[in-house]
Amino acid sequence: MTDRIVIQQLEFEGFCGVTLDERRLPQPIAVDLELDSDLGAAAKLDDVEKTVDYVKVAQRIVDIGTGRDACLIETMAERFVSMLFAEFPVERVQIWVRKLAPPLKLTTGSVGVRLDRTRDSQRHLSAEPSPSRFLTEQLARLPKGTVLDVAAGSGRNALYLASHGWHVHAIDRDEQALARLNALVQQRNLTNVTVQTLDLETGGEGPKLFYEQYDVVLVFFYLYRPLFPVLIDTLKPNGVLVYETFTIENHLRYQHPRRSEFCLAHNELLSLASQLRVLFYDEGEHADAHGGSSAFTARLVARKIG
Repeated sequence: MTDRIVIQQLEFEGFCGVTLDERRLPQPIAVDLELDSDLGAAAKLDDVEKTVDYVKVAQRIVDIGTGRDACLIETMAERFVSMLFAEFPVERVQIWVRKLAPPLKLTTGSVGVRLDRTRDSQRHLSAEPSPSRFLTEQLARLPKGTVLDVAAGSGRNALYLASHGWHVHAIDRDEQALARLNALVQQRNLTNVTVQTLDLETGGEGPKLFYEQYDVVLVFFYLYRPLFPVLIDTLKPNGVLVYETFTIENHLRYQHPRRSEFCLAHNELLSLASQLRVLFYDEGEHADAHGGSSAFTARLVARKIG
């Protein structure tokens, strides 16, 4: 027999939307919850301290939903799930989070997401990914301060540097990956990580806003050659660029990446970073390069001359 706490149609005014205009004004958000927990002791003792206090659950949902905006309803739902497992004795969470007045002309109902998580599955999703070994090896070369993590993905390197005291700004165009990173940031109550969805290949002015703001710039397994001058501009004087991605050798041997233009030619990384002073450079096959598997990569650490 499964014991379950049910909360239906919890409503509040939240800030959620892909566009800035949509996030400027509050809109009605509804949350439905089913929380599996052992309620036997509470029933026998008639003691609220032995159960999942639905009043506290509801208040925490509202606190999170109204306290911070989100681009995606998925991000908001992930924040709720992470909080519920962290703060309450529940073994399974089924949650439905939806916009009651979505900006869709042909929709008369709500739009939202449903998540169904067990504590074990959430623990697996929330396990902090391992950082790049190259980054850990080069840690002593990095000046303390602020970091721009380009194409951060789910944030394995951002989380690692944040745990060592750096303030990290993680950017990526993959909203789902950043939603997972955001959930980890919220779960760990990290105040030194910010996350931003940004496409650096659209030709916009966004990257130029970062001029000389960062002590460290990280780029792992992402190559967009026109971006290099911008990356160098974002570094403060004496700031350090850490870069690793595939070489053409990996494409020729493993057909990955599938398109050769996403791979560096031999010594090309040195040319792209020629304005910087090279502190470390290595090119070849690395057993721990990409997801723990072997890959041919170029690895660079270089400093901007102050």
